[in-house]
Amino acid sequence: MFKIKLPFEARKLAGLKAGDTVLISGTVYTARDQAHKRLARALNKRSSLPFDLKGQVIYYCGPGPKPRKKIIGSCGPTTSSRMDVFTPKLLKAGLIGMIGKGRRCRQVVEAIRKYKAVYFLAYAGCGALISKYVKKMKLVAYRELGPEAIYQLEVCDLPLIVGIDAKGRSLYD
Repeated sequence: MFKIKLPFEARKLAGLKAGDTVLISGTVYTARDQAHKRLARALNKRSSLPFDLKGQVIYYCGPGPKPRKKIIGSCGPTTSSRMDVFTPKLLKAGLIGMIGKGRRCRQVVEAIRKYKAVYFLAYAGCGALISKYVKKMKLVAYRELGPEAIYQLEVCDLPLIVGIDAKGRSLYD
């Protein structure tokens, strides 16, 4: 198991292989379908983004309601393929990592390889457990989207699996 501190060091990212297990600590941003649509629209219009994508990791997650005295509610991964239409554009803009669940389309796998990014798999069905790895949460943008808004999360030792590595090798192949 590899321990990784965000932001990524290029050599650590390049050394990961599909199937490796990792513990990630640092900043990740949540974004689901509607947030991705807005990010892509802003890139198309050359408008400013709510956060700089360069070197960042997006977690395909919409946190559930926050219980009293907790930092975040259940925060399991959503199906990544729903973001596939937007992913190559975000990777081109500097996104370096994604966390979700499920397969990615051929175009996304090629973009991951081209931009030397990594796609991580979070454990599906474990949203309540995953919430224990979140140490801070802050709203970043699109409050009106509710759980689909963009949140900045500080995570510590979040357990993930490398689903697609920077060379385009996929755990699903």
